[in-house]
Amino acid sequence: MTATVSRTPTLEDRRSAPPLRLSLTPTGFAPGLLDGAWWPRSRDLAAELPSLMAVLDPLWGRITRVTVNPTHWPVIPRKVPVNGRVVKVGWFLAEQDPHKLLLFSYHVGRWDLLVIPPRADPVSAAWLMAAASAPLRTSTAIQLMDEAARLRTVMETDRAVEAVWDSEGGQEALGSTSRPRIPTVTPLMPNPAKGI
Repeated sequence: MTATVSRTPTLEDRRSAPPLRLSLTPTGFAPGLLDGAWWPRSRDLAAELPSLMAVLDPLWGRITRVTVNPTHWPVIPRKVPVNGRVVKVGWFLAEQDPHKLLLFSYHVGRWDLLVIPPRADPVSAAWLMAAASAPLRTSTAIQLMDEAARLRTVMETDRAVEAVWDSEGGQEALGSTSRPRIPTVTPLMPNPAKGI
């Protein structure tokens, strides 16, 4: 039998914790399909939710319940301790978008966040965070993920084509033929015979 003992985090541990990767729709806009995006560092809800709640509770009121689609979460705890209280966690397979996290507050309402995969490349993640928090955007979480995948494919194809071009001497050939020829200019020298 093996036991794992985890120590209580110290103040130094909290200081060294990486910043939360979260983007929210600006206040004052009509609610859209998404209220923002969250880019967790892992698929461990028990480890990730406390830092998310620490930021969202002051903004949106005390979050009491969270739901996810189990497609991308290997373990879904029924309860997660957050700042001396418990947040209930539930799941819906068919009813909830696999890329969305729903957050509920008794007093304020419900919020929907796009969940960006922890191993997403930074360029795609930045695009997704901006798109999910754009106030006038009407895309669902799955639509944004599909669009990001298409954009990533286009970028990878462009890079591959450019690499082939460069490997075949395209960059050098382009460099020598694309520059316009600049004629040399000889400065006028004073000619004493002509009085210049």
